[in-house]
Amino acid sequence: MRGDASDSFAWGELYRFICDYLPMQIVVYSKRDISFPWRHFLAIKTYVGQFFSAHRDQFKIVFDETAKAMLKNANASSYNSALALEHRDINAISEKLVSIGFLRKLTDCQINNLIKISQLPGAATFSVPGAGKTTEALAFFFINASEFDRLLVVAPKNAFGAWEEQMDACMGVNEFKFVRLQGGESSISTILQSKPRFMLITYDQLQRVKKVIAETLAEGNVFMFLDESHRIKGGKSVKRADAILELSHLPKRKLIMSGTPMPQSSKDLIPQFSYLYPTKDVTETNVINLIQPIYVRTTKAQLGIPELTHKVVTVQMPQIQREIYKTLKSEVRRQLVPYLSDASRTELRRIGKCIIKVMEFVSNPALLAYDIGFVFDRRLGELLLQSDGPKIEYVCRRARELASQNKKVIIWSSFVSNVELIALRLRDLGAEYIHGGVDAGDDTDSDTREGKIKRFHDDPTCMVLVANPAACSEGISLHKVCQYAIYLDRSFNAAHYMQSEDRIHRLGLAPDSHPCIEFVECENSIDQVVRERLAFKVNTMARALNDPSLTVSIDEVAFDEEADDVDCLTSADAQAVLDYFFSGDNDD
Repeated sequence: MRGDASDSFAWGELYRFICDYLPMQIVVYSKRDISFPWRHFLAIKTYVGQFFSAHRDQFKIVFDETAKAMLKNANASSYNSALALEHRDINAISEKLVSIGFLRKLTDCQINNLIKISQLPGAATFSVPGAGKTTEALAFFFINASEFDRLLVVAPKNAFGAWEEQMDACMGVNEFKFVRLQGGESSISTILQSKPRFMLITYDQLQRVKKVIAETLAEGNVFMFLDESHRIKGGKSVKRADAILELSHLPKRKLIMSGTPMPQSSKDLIPQFSYLYPTKDVTETNVINLIQPIYVRTTKAQLGIPELTHKVVTVQMPQIQREIYKTLKSEVRRQLVPYLSDASRTELRRIGKCIIKVMEFVSNPALLAYDIGFVFDRRLGELLLQSDGPKIEYVCRRARELASQNKKVIIWSSFVSNVELIALRLRDLGAEYIHGGVDAGDDTDSDTREGKIKRFHDDPTCMVLVANPAACSEGISLHKVCQYAIYLDRSFNAAHYMQSEDRIHRLGLAPDSHPCIEFVECENSIDQVVRERLAFKVNTMARALNDPSLTVSIDEVAFDEEADDVDCLTSADAQAVLDYFFSGDNDD
């Protein structure tokens, strides 16, 4: 950039503005020039444009012909150039891995995936849990890396252990070690001074130390992988996603990883694709086509995992519960009227909160006792004297039936109170529970998440685990001891649902296993709306990823904290809810 020395104050102000976004050491400043690499300009061009718009009386912007051409071509060049690259063949991949001492033998699926994506500067692996995405990612790094290249993995904290274990398995114990970037900006800055080759950081930590991470990435030799990349599906409107996207021009190579990359809709893919190719124009209309050449997916069918059976169990509300349900629906209709034509994020959240109340009541009538409008309702008191509600009664009875057959079961509920109540009622079956209030920790501590999971695995007297999908749907495997799951309730959060299902349905199941899931629903209730919306989302993702084994057929099923669940409501979900409350016979 070149400026007019007659306004040195404004020029200095521009320099300070640029240094707010870029590492100071890469910006060269003089009275007439500010210079920094082109790829860094692409990362901040929007903000620079906003600065010039706000200071148009102080600056006159002129682009020379070279700059104009580079800007014009930036949107397409990196993506199109990537697609033009030759695929590596199996021999080249094998020879490279052998030469650097890669120990783990790759599966045919992993090799085929690497043939497709290993040459790309930005790629995606959307394989199902158990397919070996972490091993595949490490192979991607070592195939492309020089001895001076480094790797930064952004992942949920509960995935750190898997990365460390797989590094040992792939490269040998003590050969390479991941360094965890934690403890705040000062601590992380100190760690980074030693230039560790392999680094792990959480999404939330990264957003707090973005400038420090940017300085490391700006060195030009760092690969950056996103594990559970659907966590940035919120895009610029979510802080952790915005931080990732602001860094997207800086890594040397990029990889995104998720088994559920579009839990809500194809719109979820936009930020993930933009991270990989930030200069390529992408919309909800074209994102699926754009991502097709750069992603791979190993399906459950390819892994030979036994088929999962789904059953819907319908229970009847007692008459008094049905009467209260009608009253609650009327109250919710009154609250929803102002939001009928507003699909903004704020109003979607308000609609979500209204619906959560209805879902709570259907799952467990006692949860309505926290609502001031029903505290003194005589009918609610009479209902609670009868039972904990038909769904909880069924779940507890079914858990006892399975335990009598020596079958362990995991019971899922979106509500913390339900998790604790069911565990209390099934304490004679050794029930353990996990929700967001249970801390992660060492598996030798029986009060931690890991300790409870270990007991469920190892203790034959512990027949039941009760869990909240928000706290327990990632990072654990239960399939070796448990092939039965019961959902007391589900939310509109398709990622939580699909990932929780995968706890018992994953690679490693015996060929003669018969994993089974039961969804417990109250007849003629909000439960059917939730089921239909989740099935729609799962089937949409199945079509986009060309994975028929993911599809859920509503017609063929057999009939016989909460903040994330509020935020995950889409405009289509809201419309389905409004249709339910305002269409047809609202007294059913």
